[in-house]
Amino acid sequence: MEIHQFTIAQLAAQLAARKLSSREATEAVLARIEATGEQVNAYITVDREGALADAEAADRRLAAGEAPTLCGVPIAVKDLLCTKGLRTTGGSKILENFVPPYSATAVEKLREAGAVLVGKTTLDEFAMGSSNEHCPLAVPHNPWNLDHICGGSSGGSAAAVAADQCMGALGTDTGGSIRQPASHCGVVGVKPTYGRVSRYGVLAFASSLDQVGPLTKDVRDAALLLNAICGHDPRDSTSVREPVADFSAELGRPLAGLRFGLPREYFEVGLDEDVKKAVMTAVNRLQEAGAEIREISLPRTEYGVAAYYLIAPAEASSNLSRYDGVRYGYRDQEARELLDLYRRSRSRGFGREVKRRIIIGTYALSSGYYEAYYGKASQVRALIIDDFRRAFEECDLIISPVTPTPAWPLGDKSDPLSMYLTDILTIPTNLAGLPGMSLPCGFSSKGLPIGLQLQAPHFREDLLLRAAAAIEEQQGPADRRPQL
Repeated sequence: MEIHQFTIAQLAAQLAARKLSSREATEAVLARIEATGEQVNAYITVDREGALADAEAADRRLAAGEAPTLCGVPIAVKDLLCTKGLRTTGGSKILENFVPPYSATAVEKLREAGAVLVGKTTLDEFAMGSSNEHCPLAVPHNPWNLDHICGGSSGGSAAAVAADQCMGALGTDTGGSIRQPASHCGVVGVKPTYGRVSRYGVLAFASSLDQVGPLTKDVRDAALLLNAICGHDPRDSTSVREPVADFSAELGRPLAGLRFGLPREYFEVGLDEDVKKAVMTAVNRLQEAGAEIREISLPRTEYGVAAYYLIAPAEASSNLSRYDGVRYGYRDQEARELLDLYRRSRSRGFGREVKRRIIIGTYALSSGYYEAYYGKASQVRALIIDDFRRAFEECDLIISPVTPTPAWPLGDKSDPLSMYLTDILTIPTNLAGLPGMSLPCGFSSKGLPIGLQLQAPHFREDLLLRAAAAIEEQQGPADRRPQL
């Protein structure tokens, strides 16, 4: 096995045993990025000098016997999280040259854990998208088939992990933005409970939905990375004071006795036959391992997309009002007066999809329409939360596909509504604030990865990872890698 192919746990063991230095590991990852970067296009910024400086500092800590969990491990970060002194674009021209004066809490926690930050990965502009095609700075290609999408919006992070251009990465998930690209790129992705990981320093899209989480090569790595970034943060008013378990300690426990709910509505949405077959194979294996499978109902699933595409754009229209060409970011130089400056800066700084959502959100919040749209969507959200509460009275975990289809060819979906509908199986998790994850469960007939989605009650990431590790063990070691 080559160095860049190591998982986080494998590399950490090599570093701790002093069989390898962090500098050697970081140079191997940077060489991999250089060799495959043009094909995959996963990064907006590669911080070669910063990564090597981090690696040398990690080597000093390792030599002194003061190495924390991720010490010396190369990690990538979605370019939506602020990094002090390192460009943070949000995937947008309006912030193309923005260098933050501070770092997001999740990034600070990575650094405290000793991680080496190799660069910032591409994303749909301000995380608005399901394919990662809405980015003027870099559109990634799926490492399993370079003509296909990676999924969005954390497509760069998922592609970087799948292509061995880092050992693990951080993404954000507002309506499926970690789980969908994880599914399409054949890696593990975890969306934690809302409030579990601080949002401080994350460029805001929809504040009641955004959440930071890990993308990794296997479940053990997901547990390690999630443990590193969890915890209460007084700088985020939505951060919750909830004890954080040692997620790695939960791995290896048997599945016997666990009840898995199979929501019938998730299999009535035009599911691709390959996806259905791969998911049901995994479900049958669970049953053979002693897990109890029972059919459940989440009856308001069909209303999730409509509610989400009112709530999220409404919050986005408010959050993105700060980009006005005055305080920071892109400022149009041809404007002659203030209103013209606002109009030109925002029209030329934002892309088409972001402008579409700002218009939808502004309309939904406008006087006379608030109760009819945003208010009604919030009521639907409450009903969806109630659906999950009832479901978790019947089961411990919910199992389903992540997306209705495998990855599709780049440019294949030009209609926004058809793109939005691909979120139908991931959006309810965000509306309810639940933890959810995607792990690989097979391949399509065209050789594209398929993901299995698990959802758990609030703050039961331990249960989520325990079940995922058992499923992963049943499936056996991965025998395929992207050919780059």
